[in-house]
Amino acid sequence: MNAKQMMAVAIARHIENHKTYIIGTGLPLIGATLAKNTHAPDTNLIFETALFEGSPQEVPTSVSDLRNCYHASVLWPQYRYFGFQALSMRSGAIDCGFLGGAQIDPYGNLNATSIGDYWKPETRFTGSGGANGIATHCDTIIVMKHEKRRFCEKVDYVTSPGWLDGKDGRAKAGLPPDKGPRAVVTELGVLRFDEGRRMYLAEVFPGATVQEIQENTGFELDVSHAVEAEVPSEAVLSILRDKVDPLRLMI
Repeated sequence: MNAKQMMAVAIARHIENHKTYIIGTGLPLIGATLAKNTHAPDTNLIFETALFEGSPQEVPTSVSDLRNCYHASVLWPQYRYFGFQALSMRSGAIDCGFLGGAQIDPYGNLNATSIGDYWKPETRFTGSGGANGIATHCDTIIVMKHEKRRFCEKVDYVTSPGWLDGKDGRAKAGLPPDKGPRAVVTELGVLRFDEGRRMYLAEVFPGATVQEIQENTGFELDVSHAVEAEVPSEAVLSILRDKVDPLRLMI
C-alpha cells in the first residue's frame, strides 16, 4: 500500500452514507468512488460540471469524465448548477466539500491565489473558482501535499476561509460559525482541529512518523493526540486497486 492509496482510503472514511458532498478533482474523486463502492453506496456526490448523484464504477479522470454520469440523476447546464449550489449551501443541504490549495495555516485558511505580495507575486494561481463559497457555507475536508512551505504560520492570501484566527473567528467575520474545516488529509496522515480551532495531528499513516510530520510543518503542531491510522482491510484495498483504479491512474 502506497501513500496515495492510504490517502484515498482516509478520504473515503470521511464520506458518510446518505449525505451530500461536493467532489473536486484528483484524489477526492478516488476516495468518493471508493466510498460509493464500499460503505456509502447511497451518498450523494455533486460535481462542479453539474453532475448530480453519479455512481462511478471506476476512476473518473476528471469531474468532466462521462463515467461520473453512471446512474446520475441530473445533468444541468452550468448556470443552473451554480444557482443550486448557492441556495443549497446556504440552506445546509450540502454537508461537505473537498478543497485544496497552495498554502494552509494552523486554522485551516487556504491560499490558492498567489505566493508573495498580492500585487507583485512570485507566483500567481488560478484563484478561488467556487472554493470560497464552499469554504464559507459548508464543512470542508482539505487535501494537501505535506510540505513545510505549504503548511505555514500565515498564508500569503486567504482565498478560502477556515477558522480564520480561532474559535470565534468566523462569527466575528459574519461567516457561519458552525461550518468550517474538519480535517486535513495528506500523504503522511490526518490532521484535525481542536476546541480552539487550531490544527493538531490526529493520525499517522503507515510508513510515516511523527518526527517526519513535524519537520514538514511550518508551525507548531500538537502531536500529543496522534495515533496510528487504521490499516484498511484487504477487501477495501482490492476494490480500490482492482475496481476503482485498476490502471493506477491516480494511485
